[in-house]
Amino acid sequence: MTSHTPDASRLYLGIDGGGSKCRALLTDATGRTLGCGISGPANPFQNLEQACDSITRASTEALAQAGLGGQALGGVIAGVGLAGVNIPRVYEQMSLWSNPFAALYLTTDIHIACLGAHGGEDGAVIVVGTGSVGYVCERGDSHSYGAHGFPFGDKASGAWLGLEGLKAALLCLDGLGPQTALLAATEAHLHARGLNLVAAMAGARSRDYGALAPVVLACAEAGDAVATAIMEEAAAYLDALAAKLFAHGAERFALLGGLGQRLVPWLSPESRAAVIAAQGQPDEGAVSYAMARHSAAVNRRVS
Repeated sequence: MTSHTPDASRLYLGIDGGGSKCRALLTDATGRTLGCGISGPANPFQNLEQACDSITRASTEALAQAGLGGQALGGVIAGVGLAGVNIPRVYEQMSLWSNPFAALYLTTDIHIACLGAHGGEDGAVIVVGTGSVGYVCERGDSHSYGAHGFPFGDKASGAWLGLEGLKAALLCLDGLGPQTALLAATEAHLHARGLNLVAAMAGARSRDYGALAPVVLACAEAGDAVATAIMEEAAAYLDALAAKLFAHGAERFALLGGLGQRLVPWLSPESRAAVIAAQGQPDEGAVSYAMARHSAAVNRRVS
């Protein structure tokens, strides 16, 4: 992480919250890990109350690992990167939360992912997990593409792959689409046959569709033509995202998220050649963000 001049007496929390889970990393002022926590979804665009609860639970678990009680949250500086807060209304709602921390600095999940991947420095990332987004920050100029939320956007994401796979399976079931191994594989995954697939996914959220993404990947890797076409469409979108990042000065990008590395073979040769390994994790980027923001706030008060 980039070196700042944080308050040596403080503890810092880095929060990485998305559509499937929330991770918390507790460190001291030197960046030394003291504890980690994990809880449920933390996307305030989908459920504000759930996001706040998940942040608190993951943070409390991280404190417990360090031998501290929940009351210690009141002395912690938190950097919180969340899915969904790229939407201004959601950011405003989240900012009004009466949180338990000494200070909370809010940003997007993609911002902390980029900070983590590039050691707190400028760079570019594409994140493919439950959702999908491309982000670049060069010389203080940042641009984000995607992250519109499922089902409106998040193309090539786990949720998108799962939905496309389910749609193809249902078309096959009705004889209105080509034969595909996706039908039997989806039935096996959901423990449902025929039209019971519809009942099994009734009321499903993005993370539920994301759980079907490995089914699509497995069928494509086994040579199924329909699943392969879905993967090729996803890869074409990611190639287009990469081109956007390159247009803003990025030469390389880290491909992050639960599906990131499995998608590398599907990318164009140009995109594959530009993929680099991440230096750190998003929760580490969130700690770096908390330290930088808190240091700046302290310096403003002093001056």
